[in-house]
Amino acid sequence: MASFIISECGLKPLPHIIHRPRTGANSTSKNRFFDNSNNSYSTDLIFPKLKFTTSSSRHRNWGLRVSVPLRVAPTDGEERGEATEFDPGTAPPFKLADIRAAIPKHCWVKDPWRSMSYVVRDVVVVCGLAAAAAYLNNWVVWPLYWAAQGTMFWALFVLGHDCGHGSFSNNLKLNSVVGHLLHSSILVPYHGWRISHRTHHQNHGHVENDESWHPLPEKIYKSLDNVTRSLRFGLPFPMLAYPFYLWNRSPGKTGSHFDPTSDLFVPTERKDVITSTLCWTAMAALLVGLSFVMGPIQVLKFYGVPYWIFVMWLDFVTYLHHHGHEEKLPWYRGKEWNYLRGGLTTLDRDYGWINNIHHDIGTHVVHHLFPQIPHYHLVEATEAAKPIFGKYYREPKISGPLPFHLIGSLIRSLKKDHYVSDTGDVVYYQTDPELNSSSSKSR
Repeated sequence: MASFIISECGLKPLPHIIHRPRTGANSTSKNRFFDNSNNSYSTDLIFPKLKFTTSSSRHRNWGLRVSVPLRVAPTDGEERGEATEFDPGTAPPFKLADIRAAIPKHCWVKDPWRSMSYVVRDVVVVCGLAAAAAYLNNWVVWPLYWAAQGTMFWALFVLGHDCGHGSFSNNLKLNSVVGHLLHSSILVPYHGWRISHRTHHQNHGHVENDESWHPLPEKIYKSLDNVTRSLRFGLPFPMLAYPFYLWNRSPGKTGSHFDPTSDLFVPTERKDVITSTLCWTAMAALLVGLSFVMGPIQVLKFYGVPYWIFVMWLDFVTYLHHHGHEEKLPWYRGKEWNYLRGGLTTLDRDYGWINNIHHDIGTHVVHHLFPQIPHYHLVEATEAAKPIFGKYYREPKISGPLPFHLIGSLIRSLKKDHYVSDTGDVVYYQTDPELNSSSSKSR
């Protein structure tokens, strides 16, 4: 990993090996993270509040300090020495509580001062990049500025994302204020997005109920016209989808993140949605005003192009956390789906130098299962959980300084992962050969 791993736990004795049933027990953990009455997380999946003495020292080698089982329970075939083919669609031989117990307790502690320090860091970088671009004002510099500033807009989004999950701090007002400032600045309606993203986490891996980059059932896929299919699966259009998703969601779903009466929201959430829509509108009005003062070309150079780079980062990262693995990933319906199995279909990704810039959002599996863990503990929590995950964890390919290797994963997935069957409770993506052939002919 390019980013430093921060360890705050002392030397602890290893617990006894956890013996788990080998029959594929399902987790029955509750899925509701938020309480609609006050927009906070419930305590269903959160550790009790604990106090710890922390250290500010940074080092990479913390593996021996993590209290985790030495091994997970083998399957019956493994005990008999038989070679068994791993089926990712089967229920895992561990529970959500087993993963939770393996993660060091301090990883659940939220430090608002530390969280705010990342906000200050990112805002200073954003302002510094804009000032440098204005001073140099050279067409050799502008493309570099756009790439760097667009990446920093993406980093701001990730911090606002933490506010939405409640992993930024335990203070609801602080989360809301910081979340609105960060997300409104990059034209994201904070509460509207927060609520739909909550739905995504509650239903991850579910064909019909997932919210973000979920698969299209065959019937809906075949009802799309050729233009819509090409836009959804032909680059670069899928990497520009986010603003359109905010306005109109995905095919097969209705509603808008800006409309308080949308079926995305319940009546008690409408005031929050109105607040976020007004903040978004204020930011849009500010940009229009700056266009009259500075000129539209200047606003496009300083803000417009970086905004679209940010959109590409967002779509790129969120898509690859749920698609593009070398082996097929299962999606679920009906009785086969539960919160644990759905979360295990997500993928960790390594982004090289970008890991530190975008706050380790690539450590996505543990984040999906326990979104209340602060981003600065996700790497450590993931290492602690790996012995429990076993083969259900897909080790990410190590990146170079920049994650160019993931472009190939994206292209392969868009060529193969088109739709899933209308029937069946455990399904896998299927390929439409006609789409690929028509795309080749059009080129």
